[in-house]
Amino acid sequence: MAPKKKPDAPAKFVAEWTLPAAATLGSSVRAHGILLEVRSKLPSTVKKSLSVVASTLSLKMPEGQESAFQSTAATVERVLQDIENLPVIPREIEDILTIKTSERHRWLKDGRLPSAGTRTVKLRGRARKITFHVFDPRRVEEILDSDLVATWREEDALTAAENRRKAAWKAKLARAEKKAQPVSADDRQADEGHKLIGWAEFEREGLLR
Repeated sequence: MAPKKKPDAPAKFVAEWTLPAAATLGSSVRAHGILLEVRSKLPSTVKKSLSVVASTLSLKMPEGQESAFQSTAATVERVLQDIENLPVIPREIEDILTIKTSERHRWLKDGRLPSAGTRTVKLRGRARKITFHVFDPRRVEEILDSDLVATWREEDALTAAENRRKAAWKAKLARAEKKAQPVSADDRQADEGHKLIGWAEFEREGLLR
């Protein structure tokens, strides 16, 4: 039989801080990340005294810990002073922008999602470290406000359609060469037309229909 958990002592000292929207960017994952960042600056004995609900940090300590409460609250205040500029980590940006991991990797690679540097952390309980890109919260805010994700997805859809067309054309050439059959003039003209600048957008608008 598992031992019963000792009940927490009732809170005597309580302090709360509402995180600004510019810091959380509307994300509960980001709010939790801020909690972990603040906890990392606290002694291990008081880390669990700080929690987050929605966008509010809450510090609660029992009677007899007034000194620890005051010093902890002072540390929280200090860390929160510049919290709006805390770099955004991968799981946070995916939640803020509602994007997939594959999209984050693709847009990071082609430069649409600029990196603000890298961060290396050690996994809890392991010797192994991992390094990942972080992002400027102000740039993330711009992407969110401008709805650039929708634009990027449309661009990706056009690129994917063009890649499929090119693959189909290469396959047709390969089959023709294998059968020693020349490619028709109409097929060549159609392929050349697709190479014109803006042709994909021209077709998408249906201007030839």
